[in-house]
Amino acid sequence: MFKKEFDKYFTLLSLYLAQSIPMSFFSTVVPVIMRMENYSLESIGYLQLIKLPWIAKFFWAPFIDHTSHNLRQYRRWILGSEVFYAIVIVAIGFMNLQTDFITIVILMVIAFTASATQDIATDAFAILSLKKEERSLGNSMQSAGNFLGTMVGSGVLLVIYHYYGWSNLLFGLAGLVLVALIPVTLYKAPRDKTAHTSRKKVSWLDFAHFFNQKGIWRHVILLLIFYAGIIGILTMLKPYLVDLGYSIKKIGFVVGIMGTGIGAVMTIPAGIYIRRKGLKRALYVLPVMNLVVAAYFTGLTYTSHPAFLVYLGIALLWAAYAMSSVFVYTLSMGVVRKGREGTDFTVQIVLTHLSSLIVSVSSGKIADMITYRGLFFLEVILGVIIIILLYSLYSEKFYERNEHS
Repeated sequence: MFKKEFDKYFTLLSLYLAQSIPMSFFSTVVPVIMRMENYSLESIGYLQLIKLPWIAKFFWAPFIDHTSHNLRQYRRWILGSEVFYAIVIVAIGFMNLQTDFITIVILMVIAFTASATQDIATDAFAILSLKKEERSLGNSMQSAGNFLGTMVGSGVLLVIYHYYGWSNLLFGLAGLVLVALIPVTLYKAPRDKTAHTSRKKVSWLDFAHFFNQKGIWRHVILLLIFYAGIIGILTMLKPYLVDLGYSIKKIGFVVGIMGTGIGAVMTIPAGIYIRRKGLKRALYVLPVMNLVVAAYFTGLTYTSHPAFLVYLGIALLWAAYAMSSVFVYTLSMGVVRKGREGTDFTVQIVLTHLSSLIVSVSSGKIADMITYRGLFFLEVILGVIIIILLYSLYSEKFYERNEHS
């Protein structure tokens, strides 16, 4: 039994690593390389368009659900999209950033579309393969994969680029994606894990019916506000450190390696805590942790910013963000309609991305207007409001109904 669970968790970890390492590389390291090659900030700004498929992926999620009636069929989508992902990465490796920039951006968008497709199928695969009591630790693997992928993709690969160059790095990256598919290829997916048997005509707007469920509005608001108390701090953390006099190299270490590393590690105790204490207890604890982080950074602005206090703040921030991620993923897995696991989970995570995007965009302007201290204090106020709202929004009856539907 232990080996079976381990295989399941390891398979999920490898899948989320397979998608997050290249994605982190393209979205965070490529802009650095472009700046080193003297590209304009305008060109670097256009590169953010490669993220669009991850925002729009709920449009084609219903098609993946409709064509997948069990774990093995979802696995086909995973393998097909990731192999295609690797092929596109290899193609990009043959090109030159200076002469083929537009083509590379187009291929990156195609690659991210394949990665988003894999994510839809992987989320559905996880929901169907994990028992209710396994979901918290399963989502620890998802979060850990994302954090480890960010650490490798935004830190380690930049060093590799320095020594081995663009083409060799991209070829190695494609190979890494394929190696990460070995566990899911070998995973013995049972045929009886059925998502649905309906073969009705697929509706591209099926994701919209997610919002027709009774009592769903409380859950939607919960998703929209859960991260808001710390996302502004996460967004402004690197500029804050720059203004404190930290070098790019030091920031890369304390945020890109130490911070994300702590985030990856803290997903495990988060999963264990949720498994033992339940989602409701976690809901009462995690927002308070986020509030403590906001209060800590507010207090930090009244000090001379000694390094150990800054490092402690970064550790607390990433730990809180990681634990909150495990909670949101686990909660969202329980609010999916049978046969639409990929669609409904995708819709919920996109909601958190959109709300985080709004807070992130606003945080820079707010910090400009009222300084970092003002932004952090505003996050404290927001944290208090969020706790009050979350306690009143959570409905056990709604989640119990969805767990047994």
